[in-house]
Amino acid sequence: MIARLRGRLLEKTPPRIVLEVGGIGFELWTPTSTCALLPDPEAEVVLYTYLYVRSEAVALYGFATPLERALFEQLLAVSGVGPRSALALLSSLSAQELREAILARDAEALRRAPGIGRKTAERLILELADRLPLCLALDGRPDPPIERYREAVLALMALGCSRASAERAVRAVLRAHPEGEPSLEELIRLALKEVT
Repeated sequence: MIARLRGRLLEKTPPRIVLEVGGIGFELWTPTSTCALLPDPEAEVVLYTYLYVRSEAVALYGFATPLERALFEQLLAVSGVGPRSALALLSSLSAQELREAILARDAEALRRAPGIGRKTAERLILELADRLPLCLALDGRPDPPIERYREAVLALMALGCSRASAERAVRAVLRAHPEGEPSLEELIRLALKEVT
């Protein structure tokens, strides 16, 4: 597995780039967001990579952040979503926007990506909303432990909230408390105020 490359950028023709590492030119496919951050050719860059191997194709994909790469891997795990669709999603939405759209079950936001129709958007939400790694960054700081997040959401749902509004409320409370994570009871109490 090739997980990270540091080298000299030789070519940049989005979505394709060529990175020279140790005298070898690696062809990588990148989302628009990553390409936009890359300097002009001849500069040194670091990319987080994913090696895609199938009987019909071998390709290397490059990302500016570990979050982008992690989301790309999660997207590929969804039936019917290949590298082209995953890149389209990461090119149309930032990694954080994509993560938020899936967690909020916002199919319309996902459909903004070329080639993503209603059924694919719904499948992404169905397969990823509960599986997305909640340990990924939330506004620059780690998420709470996954169990506390899920328990708070389930408690709000038991009190009559929809899953989407419960998740939005819990995330809103966490954003409002950068000084430290509230206890589960406090998290539920504050989140209830967000939905009423």
